[in-house]
Amino acid sequence: MAIHRSHERFWGLVTVPILITILGIGPRAQKTASPRLQDFVGTYADTPGHPLEILNGDDFFAVQDEAKYQLTSKGVDAFASMYGPTLWFQRDAHGTVTGYEQNGKFHPRVSTSVTPESVELEWPRPKGQGPSNYRYSTPLDMHDGIAVGDIARSPLGLVTATSIGRAILDGTYKDVHSALLYEDGKLVLEEYFYGYTAQRPHQLRSATKSVVSALAGIAIDQRALSGVNQKVLPAMGYASYANPDPRKEAITLGDFLSMSSGMACDDHSSTSPGREEVLDDSADWVKATLDLPMINDPGKNGYYCSGGVSVVGRMTENAVHMPLADFAQKALFAPLGTARTNWTWNYDLTNADKEYSQIHLRPRDMLKLGILFEDGGRWHGRQVISEPWVKTSMAEHSHVDNVSYGYFWWRHLFKVEMPGGVQQVVIIAAQGNGGQKIYIAPQYHFVAVFTGGGYNADSTPPNTIMEKLILPRLMQASNGAQASSPGK
Repeated sequence: MAIHRSHERFWGLVTVPILITILGIGPRAQKTASPRLQDFVGTYADTPGHPLEILNGDDFFAVQDEAKYQLTSKGVDAFASMYGPTLWFQRDAHGTVTGYEQNGKFHPRVSTSVTPESVELEWPRPKGQGPSNYRYSTPLDMHDGIAVGDIARSPLGLVTATSIGRAILDGTYKDVHSALLYEDGKLVLEEYFYGYTAQRPHQLRSATKSVVSALAGIAIDQRALSGVNQKVLPAMGYASYANPDPRKEAITLGDFLSMSSGMACDDHSSTSPGREEVLDDSADWVKATLDLPMINDPGKNGYYCSGGVSVVGRMTENAVHMPLADFAQKALFAPLGTARTNWTWNYDLTNADKEYSQIHLRPRDMLKLGILFEDGGRWHGRQVISEPWVKTSMAEHSHVDNVSYGYFWWRHLFKVEMPGGVQQVVIIAAQGNGGQKIYIAPQYHFVAVFTGGGYNADSTPPNTIMEKLILPRLMQASNGAQASSPGK
């Protein structure tokens, strides 16, 4: 099976490493009339350690590395994922599916069974637990530094919890794995679906970028890095670079953090020499990125460039003299009370890294990161990241894909329907492909975390949940508080 890596290879905001794009080349599968989807269910051999599973529940989909991708029919024995070419299955003389063919290589079906974890991706909760069965429960106090409370006592109200829970269960918002809401100092909603639990780390895809930004900020706080104006090339340690250009010598750390390096690196352009599909095959992603030609002055235009994240990560490693994952535990996660055994990060900036350097965190640990930034870099009174870095990293420094962008943080403009008309509100967000979200709204003392499995989907359910179900309640409560305050 070919691994389609377009749009976001390292950290996966739009597609990341594990989108299935199976291209059938060679003899077509034996034609049979109206094959039953159940014929294809099973496990297929792929690259070592990365089998492909196909399931048929309410949806027909494939799973690889815990990622779920919808498959649609393209003809008899022919299927494709949303962005992938058609795949063709082979059958034997008895009509039994034996595997699929790709690039002249046959990938055999090794079993008609699939893992229990993949089966759980078929439905939000076990069959029989539909929307009418949803009952809100106050989150458990896990003594992990996160206070808990009853949503009925918050401005969000029980109606918000019920609306979210039932809409996920009835399929209105598909493939949402978790939903956590933190309002005014307390976790008031914590729900898990599709077999996920509070203790199970989840892949973050492109939301990993915001973790890298936090670590660069801590390195600046520690004076290991001099600041966002520090020149990049002298800090990288390479003897020379391809496509020499005086503008390349001027690129700063801040230019890469704001995705405005000026290099020919645009994941969303099919012709960019720095797009992820090209850089993926490099033995050293950092060097391949820095070897790219310049197309404009640093700091001028923002383009979504995953390669730049590898540069910031390596620059931070060089400055603190330790692997980035080790620095993350020492300087970020340990102060937040997160044990090293509770998260994984295979940080390897080469084409040998099948995880593409994305971090896996438990949703509560994602929430801790959001709380940290909502509270100006403080965790229970301890300054983990300086408040100036928190503010500058969430401020606007560029526009990427026509969206306001900070230092590896998005600044989303939500348009919220209110009784007096549509109101606009900016929410800070770390986000990754599939629905991985950390939303921060300091103006409402609010943080939300979502994880999901809607990889490469046309829509992002958490955005809609925020805009339709959560923000109207928060904004109404805030407007009411302002109207009743003295002088109003």
